[in-house]
Amino acid sequence: MPRTPQTPPSDRPPSVASHPLRTRVTSGLRGAALDIRPLAHPVFRRLLIGQSAAYIGTMVTGVTIPVQVYALSQSSLSVGLTGLAGLVPLVVFGLYGGVVADRVDRRVLYLASAFVTWGTTLALLFQAVVSLRSVPLILVLVAVQAGAFAMSSAARGAIIPRVVPAHLVPAANTLYFTAGNVGQVAGPLVAGALISLPNGYCWAYGADALLFSLLLYSAFRLPPVRPTGTRIRTGGLRPVLDGLRFIAAAPVLWMSFAVDIAAMTLAMPTALFPEAAELRFHGGAGLLYSAIAIGSVAAGLFSGWIGRVRRQGRALALAVVVWSAAVALAGTVHHLLAAVLLLAAAGAADLVSAVYRQTILQTCTPDAMRGRLQGVFTVVVAGGPRLGDLRAGAMASVTGLGLAWSGSSLLCLVLVLGGALLVRPFWHYDVTSTHPDHRTQQS
Repeated sequence: MPRTPQTPPSDRPPSVASHPLRTRVTSGLRGAALDIRPLAHPVFRRLLIGQSAAYIGTMVTGVTIPVQVYALSQSSLSVGLTGLAGLVPLVVFGLYGGVVADRVDRRVLYLASAFVTWGTTLALLFQAVVSLRSVPLILVLVAVQAGAFAMSSAARGAIIPRVVPAHLVPAANTLYFTAGNVGQVAGPLVAGALISLPNGYCWAYGADALLFSLLLYSAFRLPPVRPTGTRIRTGGLRPVLDGLRFIAAAPVLWMSFAVDIAAMTLAMPTALFPEAAELRFHGGAGLLYSAIAIGSVAAGLFSGWIGRVRRQGRALALAVVVWSAAVALAGTVHHLLAAVLLLAAAGAADLVSAVYRQTILQTCTPDAMRGRLQGVFTVVVAGGPRLGDLRAGAMASVTGLGLAWSGSSLLCLVLVLGGALLVRPFWHYDVTSTHPDHRTQQS
């Protein structure tokens, strides 16, 4: 009896053979996608929405201020001075704000400092409306805004681990940084469009004031967030020094700060963007300011793997090395699109490093000290770029654009990689080995 012909394996329906592959691909994509589980927590969700709107407005002002200063002074050094103007308030109020955040209800501190920031934006709007054309006044307002920002950041960073479970802290930080980077993409583009209008500075500062009002609403809706554990009982410098001693005794913490300082002071080119846009690229300042954030947003959308990395110290150092290399290459090209692509690659690395820095700090610190260490973190993260602006502007005025941009970035690469290899506890740090007493507490 003739046998029934067997269907060759190659002729079988492709769906049968492809199901395992499809399952693996789907699982891999799901694992790489942005982790949105923290959004299930209403308090965090409101905070994120309000902060996302504020990020856009803050970046509108963040671009408008240096553009206005450069238009008034025609000097990159003056643009760099905007960084110096905000540095001292960041240091003072970042450290002091951390102490206050470990003493009082963090909701109250966050709301009060947000109102000061909003008032400063209204003052920037006023100086543009009446056309005062005063660089010193702008620098004063930058200083006030920096102090208020430092206070609010110290409070906000200590609030996040209290409104989501400990295992979702990396995902919550990733969402925050991704939202911030969306603002850094949209903000400069909005700023570029508004500045080009008649009375453009007025429109830009007004947009920031309107968007920031959403943050005020989300801060007002926060529940009480009082510090837990041992409360601060002394005043003066002692609580600040206690926080600094805690960092000094933990190589993983102080090295994470050192890596960030190097990345921001030596490889942050933003103060050079107005000059580069005018002399090298003949336009495109808004796109340059957006490029780093574009890369960070792209990285954030596929960041599901970040929470699964165990050697976070090593990953942080390598992310900063990639950042420095990409920034250095961007400073060597003379085509706007090439510079934007390289800066986007740097931004992707920056998102990774930012999440690891914040997560290491929040998971290695007891709640009673989170405010103070978050204050130090704010000084480093926000003060570093301001020092970088000053360094870049002053260096460019002496050595020219190329060395100020690329040469300094290469120095950062060498210092970070060498330092990370020398500090072995940092290089081998495993987040899963964090002492349970230092993990976040949920309230």
